[in-house]
Amino acid sequence: MRPIDEREIRAALINASRKEAATLTMPADFAELDFDRLDYLGWVDAKHPRRACIVTEVDGVLTAALLQRAEQRVQTRAQCSWCEDVTLRNDVQFYAARLAGPRGRNGDTIGTLACAEFGCSRNVRMLPPLAYEGYDRETARELRILKLQENVAAFLREIRG
Repeated sequence: MRPIDEREIRAALINASRKEAATLTMPADFAELDFDRLDYLGWVDAKHPRRACIVTEVDGVLTAALLQRAEQRVQTRAQCSWCEDVTLRNDVQFYAARLAGPRGRNGDTIGTLACAEFGCSRNVRMLPPLAYEGYDRETARELRILKLQENVAAFLREIRG
């Protein structure tokens, strides 16, 4: 992911009102983020803990969306829909997003299960376990990174409409 700034994030929000965009709190560690190791930027708003934001490039355009966190984390062994990690025991959270435009103003939303703290980029960069003799773990990791990027972009495309 290319480095971005706060102004670009606020301008890229596709499903937020002007007030929501203006009151969005950036991540505390924003200045220290290593964008080279991120496939998307996701964080929970510190001032509004039920609100989260994700940002990435979709079809060459920086795209951001506000998400609403469910009150409780998923208690069962659920899998993140984005990184699809099955080896780590990460908490998974249900996030809902208001659709952009008239559909969103009518109350239409979509939802997904995602890593509660948006650690997907870190998860997919870990070498997967050896599945069988001769298994190419490096290629598997690269494919997981690409799949994560595709999954997040597809979710944002659904929001955008």
